[in-house]
Parts: sequence; structure tokens; C-alpha cells
Amino acid sequence: MTQRRAYPSDVSDAQWALIAPVLESWRAARLARDPVGNTPKYGLREIWNAILYLNRAGCPWEYLPHEFPHFRAVYFYFGAWRDEGIFARLNTDVTRLARIKAGRSPEPTAAIIDTQSVKTSGNVRARDQGADAAKRIVGRKRGISTDTLGLLLAVIVMAASATENQAGISLLSQAKAAYPTISKAWTDEGFKKQAVEHGARLGVNVEIVPRRSDIPGFHVLKRRWVVERTFGWLMLRRRLARDYETHARSSESMIYIAMTGNLTKRINGTATPTWHGA
Repeated sequence: MTQRRAYPSDVSDAQWALIAPVLESWRAARLARDPVGNTPKYGLREIWNAILYLNRAGCPWEYLPHEFPHFRAVYFYFGAWRDEGIFARLNTDVTRLARIKAGRSPEPTAAIIDTQSVKTSGNVRARDQGADAAKRIVGRKRGISTDTLGLLLAVIVMAASATENQAGISLLSQAKAAYPTISKAWTDEGFKKQAVEHGARLGVNVEIVPRRSDIPGFHVLKRRWVVERTFGWLMLRRRLARDYETHARSSESMIYIAMTGNLTKRINGTATPTWHGA
């Protein structure tokens, strides 16, 4: 492979070591099923770097810099990893490692749930969008569940017209399936009876944290500020500033990619470049 200048989004050797086993195991299993015995043309690390670049910079697939593998090859791997759940698996693995580094048990016992409505691009089909009347946004709704550190546990992307209860039920089911130790969750007032009752059936005590009517404007809410901060981390990725993905599963994958990139830096003690304090 021809050497190129590094981009800020590229993984370091230490970061790559955290995720390489999963991707290399995936490739080995795929090659074992290949009757022709083709030799891979591109290295997995460069494919991953290209996906991270697109996630961070927000460019279309065909605008990937020419130093990376061809954009069609990069998209092929993205689609395969999306469909086979590789991005979700990577996020789960690095989340457990990040919790251990923070002095926590690898298995969380509590979760915070919230949603965010975002506008969509022109390539998203009309039937996959909706109107969030409360937030006056036509597009999609992202629901996420985090632990008490703000680390991602579950993701769901739906039309913005979907109710908070629909998102909450799916997130609770996903989080509980991935982390059976979860027994407590906090949400806002939009997640009402149905989500609370579903949580109870799963063995999760869902607590509604309301806004304080005696304090006007913005104020920090118990536990809920954690998931709001996570949304802030995600919005640093330009690909997530608007929903550009044709398929909702691709949108979910972009969220997993963003958090995986964030956590590999956190685990290795490196930070995302920032202008603050410059």
C-alpha cells in the first residue's frame, strides 16, 4: 500500500488493536466461505479509516479522498458490516472496555433513554420520514440508550412521527437483551405509560424525570443530562448533523461508528482535536 499523509480521523496503532480482532475474524470467516478463494484487494485498516473519515467529515461516499480504497469498495464493506451487526458488536466491545477503564463493572445496571429529531436529506424516501409536531421537524427520530457514563447501549432510528413510547419500547428491549444486568432506567415525560409498563415486564424500573416548573429556561435534570451530552458528542460528526442515509439501519450504523471512534480514543487516553483553549 502506498504511504499517505494521515488524516485526523485515522486510527492509531493502539486504537486499531482494539477493533482489529473483530474485523479480521469477520474477514477470515468470509474468506472461508468463498469457493473461488479470492485475495482481498484492500486492507481492513484503510477501509475502517475511510469510514471514519466519512463519518467525521460528512462527505458523500463518492467524495472520499482518492488515497483511500475506491468508494464503492468502502461502501461494500460498510453495507456488509451493517447487515451482519459488526458495528453494534464493536460498540458493545469498546463500551465494556471503557467502563472497565473508568473503574466500573463491564456490565451496566442502569440506562438513560432519550430521542432526537433531525432533518433528512433528499435521498431519504418519503415513507421513511415523518413530522415531529412538538419539535417542528420533518425527518427522522433517533433514539438512544446510554449508561450513566453516557456510553451507548442501544440505538433506534425511526420516522420523526413515531412516538416516544415506540422508541422507548425498542430501546429498552435492545438494552436489556445486550445487557441483562440493567434494572433501572430514566427517561423524560414523553415516555409514558407504555414504555414504563414494558420496562416493568423486562424487569427494568423506568423512572420519569420531569422538568421543574419553578425554574424557567434551561436547567440540568437528574440523569437526563448524561444522554444529552452523548447527543452532543454525536453531533461533532458531520455525517450526523443531518440524516443522509437512505436506510434507517445505515443511520443506526453511523451512530455506532461515531461512538466506537470516540471510545477507542477514550480507552487509549487520546482526545479529539478541538479549538477550545487554542
